[in-house]
Amino acid sequence: MILATLSPYSAVTEWLAPTFHTVMSRKPKKGYFVRGHFVAEGSELDLQLKAELKGTEGSTKTELKREMDELQDLGADLLTLRGDLFARLDLPEKLQEAIAEAKRITNFEGKRRQMQFIGKLMRKLEDEEIAAVRAALDEQRNGSAEEKLQLHLAEQWRDRLIAHEESLAIWLDQFPRTDIQQIRALIRQARKDAPAEDKAAESQGLAPRKGRAYRELFQLVREQLEDAKTEANAQSREEDA
Repeated sequence: MILATLSPYSAVTEWLAPTFHTVMSRKPKKGYFVRGHFVAEGSELDLQLKAELKGTEGSTKTELKREMDELQDLGADLLTLRGDLFARLDLPEKLQEAIAEAKRITNFEGKRRQMQFIGKLMRKLEDEEIAAVRAALDEQRNGSAEEKLQLHLAEQWRDRLIAHEESLAIWLDQFPRTDIQQIRALIRQARKDAPAEDKAAESQGLAPRKGRAYRELFQLVREQLEDAKTEANAQSREEDA
């Protein structure tokens, strides 16, 4: 036999040759170890770990670009925010200065660059600060919860005054500073206008379009409610002092 003529070393070498050749011909994978586990470059785990390091886990470039644009738009909206709402936000001084500067700039290109800078500063805000900015802008557009409640209350009172005779006495008891002649005249005119308005709307299949007396009555009621609220707040502050 051929093996009999070979030395033990030679026989083993011949037997391992195919396996040794296969192992040596295979290129080692590039990668690194994390907590004792090998992570191959380009693998799904590798991409996930790199995303975590960059702080972009679960975000694509498109999503990041959209988030950046949204924050820049939010920064632009801050230029229109009312002074009292803006002061309430307590934004970083650098951002406040950048917004003030943007308001002064009239040059188109200069304004564009300043807004990009504001967008960059906006990206440094905490999530809670971003949420506060959104809330302030929403309050400016739609009013605060308290303001909405006041409007709803004024609408209720207006409708009660028109619908029920006894409501006027209740109103005057609670709001004695109301001009009696004015409110009576508005209620009387609103009641006269209502049937004609309802009939015209019904013939056209539309919601009734309310007349001038209806709108002025609402305004009068709203003003009285606001005056009473202001007076109550002032009295409360005096008592606390």
